[in-house]
Amino acid sequence: MHRTSRAVLTTLLAALPVALSAQAAPAPRSANDLTGVDEFVRAEMVRQRIPGLSIAIVRNGELVRAQGFGTANLEHGVPVTANTIFQSGSVGKQFTAALVMMLIEEGKLSLDDHIAKFIPDAPATWKDVTIRHLLSHTSGISNALYDSLDMRLDYGEEQLAKKIAIFPLDFAPGAKWNYSNPGYVMLGIIIHKVTGKFYGDLLRERIFTPLGMGSARIISEADIVPNRAAGYELVNGEIKNQGWVSPVLNTTADGSLYLTALDMAKWDAALYGERLLKKSSLDQMWTPIRLNDGTTAPYGFGWAFGEVNGHRVIQHGGAWQGFKTYIARYVGDGLTIIVLANLGEANPGVIAHGIAGVIDPALKQTFTPRP
Repeated sequence: MHRTSRAVLTTLLAALPVALSAQAAPAPRSANDLTGVDEFVRAEMVRQRIPGLSIAIVRNGELVRAQGFGTANLEHGVPVTANTIFQSGSVGKQFTAALVMMLIEEGKLSLDDHIAKFIPDAPATWKDVTIRHLLSHTSGISNALYDSLDMRLDYGEEQLAKKIAIFPLDFAPGAKWNYSNPGYVMLGIIIHKVTGKFYGDLLRERIFTPLGMGSARIISEADIVPNRAAGYELVNGEIKNQGWVSPVLNTTADGSLYLTALDMAKWDAALYGERLLKKSSLDQMWTPIRLNDGTTAPYGFGWAFGEVNGHRVIQHGGAWQGFKTYIARYVGDGLTIIVLANLGEANPGVIAHGIAGVIDPALKQTFTPRP
């Protein structure tokens, strides 16, 4: 039930999730020719057994298509639309990272601040861990937290911080790259300490409301949330309802959001200018992190990087509670593909990159079918 497992991250960082080779490109189409997209998406949904899926296709910040396919709730037979709300999984990390960068621009945080500055009882092993390390998954903070937590119990922020601190670092800060959900949980806790506000409230005030992301919000099982999809999992070949976790564990900063494909399209559009962040801040978020030995890892702050047939992709996936999500931004091509699905075993990265290849033959890939 991790928001993004190591296996998912291996797929995410490869940029060609299961690609074998590029195909010879036919003559290019017009910019908004979407012929074949529906057929491709429906075929992948059948192959992957996905109940419901929503996509957005964006060109240079302008929405070209937002569309739902399949069923949002199998028990009630509700169809997916562009307004259907999915859980974000780790796609939510890019919003947490953007919020941190806003606080850095305002001088309330620094990338080189040691987290012990904000966590007075931090273990000695954390003395060299910085905000930069947390953002880039190079802190060494273990991802084993979720293997030890009772996911059906609520924990306060202080309790979570103490539980995260129990585990020794996997490596010295900056020495390696290893995906760490608890590192982003710590960012949420630090945001709260620095601002006095819950990170979800700040997201609403600073990002969701200004951008008109009307459905984006923190997860709540209790609230009445119109257009909310149900999440599903495959258990012994049968589709089952998602497992449930405690309310507080569905509000941490490592990816606990509700949003729609339309919300994500508005987010993508904002990333083309300086509406939220300075260009220098965005550039930092989209620069591969440099490790202590001078090498780099294909990850920045809440975003991973790859290449498709020589075309740069800034991307991220998410997995949580019977949902899978993906955003792939072909920045040099001005093309963004967003895919939200309600099956935990779905591979939305294959669908996102596949859609890109249907739209632009220069991005065409050959994929190995998976069961």
